Amino acid sequence: MPDREPTRVLVVEDSAAVSSAMRILFESAGHHVSVAASIAEALSVGTTEPAALVLLDLTLPDGNGLSLVEPLRVAGCKTVVALTGHDDAETRASCLAAGCADVFVKPVPARELVARSEKWLSS
Repeated sequence: MPDREPTRVLVVEDSAAVSSAMRILFESAGHHVSVAASIAEALSVGTTEPAALVLLDLTLPDGNGLSLVEPLRVAGCKTVVALTGHDDAETRASCLAAGCADVFVKPVPARELVARSEKWLSS
């Protein structure tokens, strides 16, 4: 039985330290990882290399990350999950209404992030 093709993860995060840690974490789990630090970069990467999972920071230097959900889904990205430092019902509701499959409140422990993400990466 041939090995499965590694799944693609797109990390949209303006903190270089956080995106680097996520890259290492998901690559060590066997996934291909692309990183974008802005809305413009995420649109470029996400439309040319659709991902099985997009981890999307809400606060980006050029706008609200939620504006990316629909264009990335149309481009073929399967699942978008919001990453936010805001742990409140209004933020969660906004993310889900925009089409996010889930909301992770930062900081998310590394093991929890990978474990919760596997359901989308294995489907």
